[in-house]
Amino acid sequence: MVDLAAVYSRQIDGRVLTIAPSGWTYDNTFVLYDRETETLWYPDDKGLKGIQGKYFGRVLPKLDAEDTNWGEWRRRHPDSRILK
Repeated sequence: MVDLAAVYSRQIDGRVLTIAPSGWTYDNTFVLYDRETETLWYPDDKGLKGIQGKYFGRVLPKLDAEDTNWGEWRRRHPDSRILK
């Protein structure tokens, strides 16, 4: 199964990174970067792996997430609100 969406931690070494698309792709997958250090990040089985830059070889771990729809979410979390 291919993940069409995934959630990753943005925290590393006590800082929170701002992750954005780099504009590059590799093997039909988007390469991301962080604005703070310009490290390039590429998804692998464990998370986003630093492939160039300050965090080369480090991993931003993949977080548990689930696909759902608003009706199901609302049923399980009735106090949720949408901000406009």
